[in-house]
Amino acid sequence: MARIEREKKTIEYMIHIYCGAFHNDASKAGGLCGGCGELLKYATERLERCTFGENKPACSKCKIHCYKKDMRDKIKAVMRYSGPRMMIYHPWLAFMHILDSFKKT
Repeated sequence: MARIEREKKTIEYMIHIYCGAFHNDASKAGGLCGGCGELLKYATERLERCTFGENKPACSKCKIHCYKKDMRDKIKAVMRYSGPRMMIYHPWLAFMHILDSFKKT
């Protein structure tokens, strides 16, 4: 699976974990509440438009911050909560995400 596609799948699972834990109205938009559905759409668009393409660094190590401040704060909250839980729900994606963060850019 290509790097960008894998990252899209990873962020989708992370947002689903977060939304399921914190939002009761997660009934529409593929099991996500409205706010989380918007965040997933925004994150997917950012990944598709990444200047580095398949050679992209981990977002935390990137010199270009392409997220708007409010969306960056939201995605940080999602990652902070969902990151550790990914090892339980989706260990392969979590492992690959960790491995990608060690790659040199």
